[in-house]
Amino acid sequence: MTAPVLRIGNCSGFYGDRFSAVREMLTGGPLDVLTGDYLAELTMLVLGRDRLKDPSLGYARTFLRQMEETLGLAHARGVKVVANAGGLNPAGLADALRALAARLGVPVRVAHVEGDGLPLPAGALTANAYLGGAGIAACLSAGADVVVTGRVTDAALVTGPAAAHFGWAPDAHDPLAGAVVAGHVLECGTQATGGNHPFFRRYDVRRPGFPLAELHADGSAVITKHPGTGGAVDVATVTAQLLYETSGARYAGPDATARLDTVRLAQDGPDRVRIDGVRGEAPPPLLKAGVTRLGGWRNEVVFVLTGLDVDAKARLVREQVEDAFARSGARPADVRWELARTDRADAATEETASALLRLVVRDPDPEAVGRAVTGAAVELALGSYPGFHVTAPPGRAAPYGVFEAVYVEPGAVTHTAVLPDGRRVPVPHPAATRPLAPVPEPPLPPPLPPGPVRRAPLGLVAGARSGDKGGDANVGVWAESDAAWRWLAHALTADRLRDLLPEARDLPVARHVLPRLRALNFTVTGLLGEGAAARARFDPQAKALGEWLRSRHLDVPEVLL
Repeated sequence: MTAPVLRIGNCSGFYGDRFSAVREMLTGGPLDVLTGDYLAELTMLVLGRDRLKDPSLGYARTFLRQMEETLGLAHARGVKVVANAGGLNPAGLADALRALAARLGVPVRVAHVEGDGLPLPAGALTANAYLGGAGIAACLSAGADVVVTGRVTDAALVTGPAAAHFGWAPDAHDPLAGAVVAGHVLECGTQATGGNHPFFRRYDVRRPGFPLAELHADGSAVITKHPGTGGAVDVATVTAQLLYETSGARYAGPDATARLDTVRLAQDGPDRVRIDGVRGEAPPPLLKAGVTRLGGWRNEVVFVLTGLDVDAKARLVREQVEDAFARSGARPADVRWELARTDRADAATEETASALLRLVVRDPDPEAVGRAVTGAAVELALGSYPGFHVTAPPGRAAPYGVFEAVYVEPGAVTHTAVLPDGRRVPVPHPAATRPLAPVPEPPLPPPLPPGPVRRAPLGLVAGARSGDKGGDANVGVWAESDAAWRWLAHALTADRLRDLLPEARDLPVARHVLPRLRALNFTVTGLLGEGAAARARFDPQAKALGEWLRSRHLDVPEVLL
């Protein structure tokens, strides 16, 4: 008989997350499935470079080391393990796990999911489609204890086990969408339990526990964590993660499109948040895919400018370096200067009296950003501004990567579940699809009545979380009271966001309204250039963009303060 509740935990939000989390989740309380997300857009590039050095690699090796410590524990407790740690080589990781299990004497059945790889476009390092959870479900239904995958959506790590457990058909769009939402909350680990939270001072986040979801057959879920672990689970922590790296009301995936404008959140006790009401739609007809390539070579020098005349010192060193480039006849293709005025007047320490001038150079030719740049910087050491020094010795040119999102027909991939007995089962794309279309903007709440205002930071009345999708940045902003929502919905328009974040002034900004979450979600197209791997911007993944926004001042009704 199928248990009425499926407890799915998370032990990893990225390649490099807390190593001990697997053991903590297995020993901290009851669990049916333990999932781990190891693949970010940038990670595929890292694994691609690993595979260039050794074709037998291409998977997250940390996961294998974690299993060496905990595979027997998971088996003894009857916990299934599902992870996308297979990266570019899920078959290789599955073989390594079988060898590990044999060496440890642990009788686990290992399966894997493959078929996400696409033909490499010219100059590409990796090309992979985002698969859904049906392959994972097939492996678990065939008796697998451990399932490793290549590039699946983050939410597929939850939709797959849920579909296998509850027997959902591919057209069970509402429960699948509920699992997609729960999966999105779990995917980034401790970001759902108070980590990286704008109101972090409310919680003890010195060592937050990892989250888990209690899923039900109708797709509803309760987000919680093991008793006695750090951090917290409340409506604010779940709201923050729901808005992270999403955009409009339709959150599309290969299993189902979840309507974020239907999500209801309610506190269900200490460290318990219920998610229900999620409506789903058929998935879009095309699959999203990610292509990574080496974009060129980069270098960086940070000059320290101390004390008086900071602007003049910055002008001098810029003129000297640019003159050196001109004399060499080898100016890099892309030269960016940024002066960070971290200094303060009459400072009590030398560090707080100093500003940072950052030079970032990029070029297709490593020679153009190698000695030509380091020589230009080093040779100024005794003949530039007073107090000349840099934060670190200039280094060699380093390669940088570029991520591009593309969309492909489902027929371009062969989604395959490789079962524990070696049988290869093709997994069809859902028969019913629905093209994505914008949702009509819902009516806004009535504005607050006129009253006195005070110039104050936005963050006193609103939370925010931000992140990256390729070269675009996402900023979700939410209010915690109806009154604050009535003000926020009218005050924070796309144009106002451009005013508050001058970097976005000339960029397309889309605003999406999510009244049930009392939230606005903004997409700033092109803010991150060629994406995080290119590292052209100070905050290349826009992780702190929301905190910058919250620090900006505007006229806030005094009744909210």
